[in-house]
Amino acid sequence: MGTFGQDCMKALLTACAMTAVLPGITATGYAQTASAGVVDGRQKAATRASTATMGTPQIRTKSISPVPPLLKPVPTKTGAEAVAKTSDTTESRFFPASFHDWLTQSTMTGDWGGWRTWLADKGINIGGHYLEDSAGNPMGGKTKAVRYADEFGINVDFNLKKLTGRNLGMFHTVITARQGLGLGATLPTLDSPQQIFGSGETVRLTRLSWEMPWNRYVSTEVGEINTENDFEQSSMYWGMSQYCQFESNAICGMPQSIAMNSGYGWYPTAHPGAWVKFYPAGNNHYLVQFGAYSIDPTISNTHNAWKLNLHDAIGTYIPFQLGWHQGGKDDYSGPLQTNVKIGGYWDTSEVSDVYSKLSMFSVPAEYLLSAPTQKVRGRFGGWFQFDRMLERDAADPNRGTTLFTSFTWGDPRTSVAPYFITWGVTRKGTFRNRPNDTISLGMKMLWVNPKLTTWARQMQASGAQGINKPSGEHAIELNYGWRPTPWLVVRPGAQYIWSAGGTNRYKNPLLLDFETGITF
Repeated sequence: MGTFGQDCMKALLTACAMTAVLPGITATGYAQTASAGVVDGRQKAATRASTATMGTPQIRTKSISPVPPLLKPVPTKTGAEAVAKTSDTTESRFFPASFHDWLTQSTMTGDWGGWRTWLADKGINIGGHYLEDSAGNPMGGKTKAVRYADEFGINVDFNLKKLTGRNLGMFHTVITARQGLGLGATLPTLDSPQQIFGSGETVRLTRLSWEMPWNRYVSTEVGEINTENDFEQSSMYWGMSQYCQFESNAICGMPQSIAMNSGYGWYPTAHPGAWVKFYPAGNNHYLVQFGAYSIDPTISNTHNAWKLNLHDAIGTYIPFQLGWHQGGKDDYSGPLQTNVKIGGYWDTSEVSDVYSKLSMFSVPAEYLLSAPTQKVRGRFGGWFQFDRMLERDAADPNRGTTLFTSFTWGDPRTSVAPYFITWGVTRKGTFRNRPNDTISLGMKMLWVNPKLTTWARQMQASGAQGINKPSGEHAIELNYGWRPTPWLVVRPGAQYIWSAGGTNRYKNPLLLDFETGITF
């Protein structure tokens, strides 16, 4: 506990010292932060359509929060005005007036007879979601199987200014419940093909934190949080997570290798931590960000789902991130959005080096003893992210095309995947009457640490049997996101994986997957 506290304090004090002069820079605008919760049933379409501020905490379930559909074309208007308001007759009743109203309201449960809006006006925003990932491999892999996993979640965000009359920021709570089985172990794969599977299938605390925008230059958050919400996170387009237009966990909700190589805390686990964000220009064009998070290798265990202490912590994950953003006030008008992020981390924990990961490649136990495993203290690595809206249809601003790419590098002493690349393209607006449907094509490329490849080659040359040479694992995914309502997405797709499990032991599998998301 003392180690984490000291490391956390050092990181934050260093960040403050390095950027103490930033508030003195004059600029216009305001670096707002937004809650990661689901908006209330009566929130205007214009607000839902706005682009999230760069660096704002986001949760991967934002992939199931599309903007309201365009009910009637409005060619004379631009920007968020071109997005029609949703129908929500549950303002004065608990059930919608018609089936059409139910399909066009912003959430499945509506406004709860006006109570949802009343609570929001008082400063209490309540939301929920359901997300399921199903996948099966009709060909390839070790065995043929079909697996289903899902997640239910509820979030409650308290606007302390509305509740108390004082500018005290926001208090966030998120609870998630996961159940089901994963396909990755049966194939096997290094990255799970189902992004919602993992971290212990149980009910757990995912966020319990206080977020404070001190002014237009500085924001902070402290509490039980995870790094995925804050660093190397996806940009938002049309109110949706760009990375989580894919079911593969290699892409959603962050480039997966960063978690494989370090003490990075991923959703839905919660870690004691804090971050500070500086906006040098007083707006979201530039970002300087630092953080500190407890590293606890036991946090994914089901019996630690509500763990709020530092017992079993082995060190501190200290990331930093620089960001640049350009774009209009939303994704419907103005300059096309562009984002660039460059970041890195220092991990203070002591861990075994990369040779300890040989069991991931089904190396027989009798050979693992000969691996030159050693202890290493202090891991490091970095990342680069780029995304951009390539075009917005002139005839319909609800339609457009986005691109993203990322590169992650890890400490060669300890990283099982020191080189990792993702890229993807999403087209929003498919057929004539489907402005909110999407088609997405994405790929991940994972290269295994060459130290493991060299060791396996040497063991094979010495006559060892049953050792497969690890090299890499690449995968591509194509899917269609059907959004019949603002609160529902149905996403069928397919994934093809080269060298599943990082070796050529099994035939390349083809996966058929199916994802469903509901915003309550």
